[in-house]
Amino acid sequence: MPDPREPVDPRDPDDRRGGLDPDKPRDVPNVPVTPGGPEQPEPGGAELPPGAAVSQVDPRILMRQEGFAGYWTEFKRRVRGGELGSLPVICGLIVIWIVFQSLNDRFLSAQNLSNLSIQIASTGLIAVGIVWVLLLGEIDLSIGSVSGVSAAILAVLNINHGWSDAAAIAAAVGVGCGIGLIQGFFFAKIGVPAFVVTLAGLIGWQGLQLYILGSQGTINLRYNSSIHKLTSYYFEYVAVGYGIAGACVLVYAVSRYLQYNRRTKAGLPTIPIQDIAFRTAVLAVIAFAVAYVLNQWYGTPLALVIFLAFVIVGDLILRRTAYGRKMYAVGGGVEAARRAGISVPLIRISAFVICSTMAAIGGIFAASRIVSAGQSTGSGDVLTNAIAAAVIGGTSLFGGRGSTYSALLGMLVIGSISSGMDLQSVNSSVKLMITGAVLLAAVVLDSVSRRSQKASGRA
Repeated sequence: MPDPREPVDPRDPDDRRGGLDPDKPRDVPNVPVTPGGPEQPEPGGAELPPGAAVSQVDPRILMRQEGFAGYWTEFKRRVRGGELGSLPVICGLIVIWIVFQSLNDRFLSAQNLSNLSIQIASTGLIAVGIVWVLLLGEIDLSIGSVSGVSAAILAVLNINHGWSDAAAIAAAVGVGCGIGLIQGFFFAKIGVPAFVVTLAGLIGWQGLQLYILGSQGTINLRYNSSIHKLTSYYFEYVAVGYGIAGACVLVYAVSRYLQYNRRTKAGLPTIPIQDIAFRTAVLAVIAFAVAYVLNQWYGTPLALVIFLAFVIVGDLILRRTAYGRKMYAVGGGVEAARRAGISVPLIRISAFVICSTMAAIGGIFAASRIVSAGQSTGSGDVLTNAIAAAVIGGTSLFGGRGSTYSALLGMLVIGSISSGMDLQSVNSSVKLMITGAVLLAAVVLDSVSRRSQKASGRA
């Protein structure tokens, strides 16, 4: 007998006080299929047996299988849907390089590009960390102060207390990790807004930095030490630069082929093998061109290799691991992520830990580059440039969209503008105004993109 306490379904004529007639077959409703939506039968289609499912095919993959016509269709769809990705940034970077090269032929020289790769490393590492917080739709205003206090701890332990280079670096990074844990706890567990927590951190950690440095103000590091070599060492052998480039291309090609092989064996649609070959060829041209240019000067800088390693590893974690998918899920919608069983406080705390840890590493590289740590380390435009780099590179301020490659692209834009104007002897005030205008343009583009996605039903 049916349980009279169960609710009655008014849409089902066979529902009588919550009970169903097991002897009478039930029709499956005809619901249209929407891309990315639940698996349902098409209108007018045959009824499906219980447990049957309709396989969904990503229309983007089908378009790519059509060749160049499919790519053009896919491009138009992305433009209408506001899904341009990194294309505007890459186009803007090309325009910047063309303009400054036309004004000064030294801009794209091996010496200038090599110096540029070292200059962007410290702030770029901080930008990699801020990407994780921006993915949550939050902000961290303390990253500049965290980098400064970490550099101060590094110098004091290494010079004043005689700690080894490795031990001093580990302690400085550990302090950054601890700061992120404290700030993440107050935000995720106590409920204090991230803006307030990190604003307090910006002031408090800067005061701690001044206290640690004491009356010395500035502490000089040792030349040719391991700390100094982080930004002064070059792989002089030509084979090293080409070997790193070849290894990156090989890893990319193998990973893409393994993904293609898995999807093919599973009977799933995948991009054509020609597409993989084309992408690998483009990456190879870029990687070997960079290696060739750098080898024309002193070689491949160690700082650039470390920076790229953090960018690549961070992107793999975000795109290829369950933790990374949870990060995007929390940034896309906190309540939906919580209902999906994701520990939102843990994800939030971990993002701030990563951010502060990367800020500490960036502070170490900043101290390495100027061979000292002082009261001005981490101040100035470090905070603004790190956040601007992530946003200009394509990470959304609204959360849920971006990657660590945004930090690389954004720093290339900011660094290129700064380097080009230095070659033209332009006043620093003009550099700040132009950088601010570029940041505003990136945010406007992000806002317009989100509105286009909502209009097309893809937000």
